[in-house]
Amino acid sequence: MRSVSLLVAVLAALPAQAQHVPASAFGALRWRLIGPFRGGRVLAAAGVPGDGATFYFGSVDGGVWRTTNAGVTWEPLFDGQPTPSVGALALAPSNPNVIYVGTGEADMRSDITYGAGVYKSTDGGAHWQHAGLDDTRQIGKILVDPQNPDIVWVAALGHAYGPNGERGVFRSSDGGRTWQKVLFKNPDTGAIDLAFDPGDSRIVYAALWQARRPPWSQYPPDQGPGSGLYKTTDDGATWSQVSGHGFPGGPLGRIGLATARGASGTRVYAMVEASAATGLYRSDDGGATWALASTDPRLTARQWYFGQVFVDPSDPDRVYVPNRSILRSTDGAKTFTAIKGSPGGDDYHIVWIDPRDGRRLIFGADQGAGVSLDGGATWSSWYNQPTAQFYHVVTDDAFPYRVYGAQQDAGTAGVSSRGNDGMITFREWHPIGAGEAGYIAPDPLNPDIVYGGDTYGTVYRFDRTSGQSQVISPAAPGGARAYRFTWTSPLVFDRLDRHVLYLGAQMVLRTRDGGLHWEQASPDLTAAVPGKGVVYTIAPSPVQAGVIWAGTDDGRIHVTTDAGQHWRNVTPDSLPAWSKVSMIEASPFEAGAAYAAVDRHELDDVTPWIYRTHDFGAHWARIEQGIAPGAYVQVVRADPARRGLLFAGTELGAYVSFDDGDLWQRLQLNLPAASIRDLAVHDHDLVAATHGRAFWILDDLTPLEQLSDSVLRAGAYLFRPAPAMRVRRSTNNDTPLPPEEPQGENPPAGAVLDYYLATAPAGPVTLEIADAGGQVVRRFSSDDRVAAPPEPPYFMDVWLPRPAIPTRTAGHNRLVWDLRYAPPPVDRVDYSIAAIAGHGTVADPEGPLVLPGTYQVRLTVGAKTVTQPLDVTLDPRVHPADTALAAQLKLALAIASSQTQQHALRGAAGDLARRLHGTDTRRLDAARAAAVTAAAQAADSVARAAGDGSLAALLTVVESADREPTQQARDAYATLSARLADLRRRWDEIRKLSPP
Repeated sequence: MRSVSLLVAVLAALPAQAQHVPASAFGALRWRLIGPFRGGRVLAAAGVPGDGATFYFGSVDGGVWRTTNAGVTWEPLFDGQPTPSVGALALAPSNPNVIYVGTGEADMRSDITYGAGVYKSTDGGAHWQHAGLDDTRQIGKILVDPQNPDIVWVAALGHAYGPNGERGVFRSSDGGRTWQKVLFKNPDTGAIDLAFDPGDSRIVYAALWQARRPPWSQYPPDQGPGSGLYKTTDDGATWSQVSGHGFPGGPLGRIGLATARGASGTRVYAMVEASAATGLYRSDDGGATWALASTDPRLTARQWYFGQVFVDPSDPDRVYVPNRSILRSTDGAKTFTAIKGSPGGDDYHIVWIDPRDGRRLIFGADQGAGVSLDGGATWSSWYNQPTAQFYHVVTDDAFPYRVYGAQQDAGTAGVSSRGNDGMITFREWHPIGAGEAGYIAPDPLNPDIVYGGDTYGTVYRFDRTSGQSQVISPAAPGGARAYRFTWTSPLVFDRLDRHVLYLGAQMVLRTRDGGLHWEQASPDLTAAVPGKGVVYTIAPSPVQAGVIWAGTDDGRIHVTTDAGQHWRNVTPDSLPAWSKVSMIEASPFEAGAAYAAVDRHELDDVTPWIYRTHDFGAHWARIEQGIAPGAYVQVVRADPARRGLLFAGTELGAYVSFDDGDLWQRLQLNLPAASIRDLAVHDHDLVAATHGRAFWILDDLTPLEQLSDSVLRAGAYLFRPAPAMRVRRSTNNDTPLPPEEPQGENPPAGAVLDYYLATAPAGPVTLEIADAGGQVVRRFSSDDRVAAPPEPPYFMDVWLPRPAIPTRTAGHNRLVWDLRYAPPPVDRVDYSIAAIAGHGTVADPEGPLVLPGTYQVRLTVGAKTVTQPLDVTLDPRVHPADTALAAQLKLALAIASSQTQQHALRGAAGDLARRLHGTDTRRLDAARAAAVTAAAQAADSVARAAGDGSLAALLTVVESADREPTQQARDAYATLSARLADLRRRWDEIRKLSPP
């Protein structure tokens, strides 16, 4: 057994000399989560006995999560670990702060990922340490001794796609420091379930399962004769196989186990997949004799995928079997009632029952986890867990652009990349009427038409305006054509002829009229095993019409240069059969260049494979240097703005190459460990489809696109900013969403200004933005001392932005200018009075938005000044006249100026009032005392009048939309300006009359 986890080792930082670009040169980049907040598959879940608020679940590709409020909100606990796949989770009954996690799910699906053994926490999940069993890959169950948290049992299924020795049942008596393999059948058979005898933890029941997934698409796995039920009565020293006496004979498949104290002894339930009789078996004498309790088909469907049973520790007759619904029996498995699920298509895998209160439950399903405190009558939501598993990602050309993908087990999602209300909520996403696993292809000519694939070749055309989803599959039910499809058949538009849509079968299919007619655009391009392979990726060239690349899941690559009339087999000589060509990327610069990501994990090979060609496949080069050995590659994408800038999505995270793939380095940044199944470059953004952590966007790739040796040699360098768009935050007067409502993050609001510092300077860093006339409209300095903005009143759902300050960090720095002039000074009283006065909008502390146009950005570090142009564009959804925007800005600047004057007046009057009120008038004569009192009252009056908040509210009104100011607003400013002038006259008089 290896002492260091494979994943821990391969994810170690690369040596500094192996990197072309230091990570600090782009270290200020940040991924942002956009959702959707819709749970993905969960096989592991548990709670703290006796605690109705604290529960845990393990996502199959999203890590470990915890709730301390019974499922209202969830927090991730496992993000710092190198593997996100969780197959089993157990809390020590004697100390629930001790948690063991078995990584690598064991459900034997076609999309499972592998783990790195066992992890342990002794503080409720705050910190983790690796605890061995590195090469088990897939773990089905963990048991912790009821009395001793250091005694742990693990059911290890082993490699899903090949034989290995580290599988079977393992036991540790020292908290995972060392392990003993106590039950092993052969290198092809692993363990899937375990159960203690409720009265004696030395007695353990174990289910072995021989299962293997082939590299071609196949729904159930291959199962062999090694499966069976075993029992030990001496802590695993010896085992006996359970057979006969009512237990079904072989061949057997998956077996699920549950035990409880019965009236006459130990009761054992076993869900058994058997050729003789699949069903739920029951023993009331510790497994000596058995009876078939139920063959209810609701329990036995897809036994290889579900196959588990759970029993209430306090009631041996209360049994739960999760399947397409959660089924419960209260009579010892004689009859079952569905308490959650179908109709609805939900798939459930685990139910944990609190041993101290059977009403407290948590389930794990294909759609996430849910908590019940009332015995299953009601459940918490799974729409608060960003653990969605996506296969592919694509964006449309709308604004804001939408991000599309098919979520395993939950259907499709179209999520806006930006929300109008300052965040991305459930309002910003909607399904598009297709299936759970296919590609999505927005119509490049009409973003309201979206095409989507479902499993095994079903294709839909979704019309957003009507909500109709037409089935346009190339083979309708009863049709004569026999096409082969896979779980995620490619569906992509041509990059140049935007009327053409391609679909992958064993050949390339094509439609020119939205699916009304399909035609064959290639012969059968597969060959490894007749009747098995499919076209797995299609890549039309964006630079030359008629060039199309196609890759298959059985290890072939073809190319056509005449739109499919002739195809050439250009498979690299070194590519073995059944090496899945998961994605081909056609170069955005050369018709003959392409990149092929090859995934061989279904051949039990997790090493990365990428090929590159520059001559239409006549020659290929392997280009994986720098990618971790266990990070097999799912996708490679080319940046269209910089030749040679490539991005790779692997099973262990994101990578970037600056030299056409010759060398790769990590681009993980703040992205949690996740399998990245696809990437998309949209303008200057990189969008990632993770298979367990939803969608993420890396905003503004400007530093990556412009990095060069000259940048790194410069003492201070200002990158040319990408065009910035004026987008106003909407004024939403609805009741605000509760703070526990999950929210995705909006992109940076304004112009993203990136600069590089070779070393941290001793002096200040200054950024200035000047308009076309050279007038500075905004200035930022690292020496600015900006106090936190005033906290809004309790009744306002407005949190004021903290002003930006340039950083002085060696390496990459980023500042976001909000495209506004400096905000006028504002006090909290402005918000209170404006809101109470019912102005309809709340005073906004931001300055007016600048006009569209070209600006100059100046970076000053010491004696060096660097400039770059910045283009500011208008929101494409609005079309105001230039004169209207100019009039709006003129009035807004005038209001802001008046607001600054009023703020100063209020401060001065308030200071004078406080000073005069502090005067001891007892030492003054009557006339002088009266003068002091009168002056104080007059100053108080001016201060109060200057703090009515009307100007602040009016500025918000004028700046509420890209439109010419209303006459009402102009009139209001005239009134307020006159009032301010009057206050200034009164203030001048007070200063003349007030005693020294």
